[in-house]
Amino acid sequence: MRVTMIKIPAPVLALSALLLWTGDAFPIEAQYECAGGIRIHAAFSSPGGSPGSVVLVFSDTSGEIRLPQVRSADCGRYANDDVEFWIKGNEATLTRAGRSDKCHTK
Repeated sequence: MRVTMIKIPAPVLALSALLLWTGDAFPIEAQYECAGGIRIHAAFSSPGGSPGSVVLVFSDTSGEIRLPQVRSADCGRYANDDVEFWIKGNEATLTRAGRSDKCHTK
C-alpha cells in the first residue's frame, strides 16, 4: 500500500481548524510577492461561497481588482477579460496586459 503525504501550509491548517470549531465561514487572505517586484494582498471569498472571488490589492499604482473564480481542471483560477490570477499551493501566476509574473506567498 502506497501512502502519499501532502504538505499543507500551517496557516491553512489553522484556518481550517478554526472554521470547523466555530462553524462559521470567513474569507482567507494571503500575501504574494511577484518576480517583477509587485506585492499582492489577496482576499479570497469565504469557503463554500458561490460564486467564488478574490480581491487583489497591488503594491504598485494599479490599485485593486475583484476577479470571479472561473472553471479550472486544477487549482484556483480567477479571471476577467483583462487579468488572470492562477494559484496552486504557495505559487501563483498573475497575467496582466499580456505579461505574466510568477508569484509566491510570503
